[in-house]
Order: sequence, then structure tokens, then C-alpha cells
Amino acid sequence: MVKAYSQEHTYKHPWERVTSASWRKFADPENKHTLSHILQVDTLNHKLEPESGKLYTTRAITIHAPGPWYDPHPDNPNEWTICRQETSIRIKPLSTLASMAEKIEQKCVDKFLQNSAKGREVMERMCKYLEAESSSRGISV
Repeated sequence: MVKAYSQEHTYKHPWERVTSASWRKFADPENKHTLSHILQVDTLNHKLEPESGKLYTTRAITIHAPGPWYDPHPDNPNEWTICRQETSIRIKPLSTLASMAEKIEQKCVDKFLQNSAKGREVMERMCKYLEAESSSRGISV
């Protein structure tokens, strides 16, 4: 049996801010305990561009979950972002273990839902942080 799950969530923030928050959430030490599916974050390279003051960082992120994808929301593309996540879980048991396999699949789906909810909370916090940071500097992110 296959347990499949998909969900959508609308962030009331523009796509640029949400995607920036998505990258920052992995590097924020506060999120390590909340987002238990993040296994490792390694900085491969970083470079400061002297003229603009921009810091460019290349990271390798290892997560134990399918990643979400973000698109500008079709109803309000300049102000909102839609997030989509999908997962499917399949355990191939012997026929005598089918009921146990179903329970394990359901536990996996439940864990996916819990991690998704935690991820949304972190993303909202990161978006609000970026919004406050950009308004204090007078820039739009």
C-alpha cells in the first residue's frame, strides 16, 4: 500500500522573501532542534564582494525529507507565495505483516505532517525577521 500526501500553504509574503527565508532557515542554529529532518549543513564556499558588500555563500544541505517548492501565488503574485509539498511512503511487507506495514506508513505520514507544520512556523518567523530587517534598512526583500 502507498500512503501519499500533498499540501499547499500560502505565505502572505512575496516570493523573493519566502525563498530567501527558505535558504536562511537551514543555517539558523535555532532551527536545528525544531527541524529534525535537517541532517547537515556545510558551507562549501563564501565570498564577499567588496564593491556591493554582498556575501555569496554556497552550501550543501542534507535533509531527510522531500523539499517543498515555492511559486508566486496565482491570485496575488506580487505579495503572496504558494508552497507545495508532497510525499509518498510505501512499505512492501509480506502478506502476514500487512497491517503492521500500514501502521508504519501512517506513522511516517504523521511525522511528515508534523515536520511540515514545524517548517511553516520557522518559515513565518524567518519571513517576519527578513521583513523587519529590510524595513529597518529601507530595502525591499
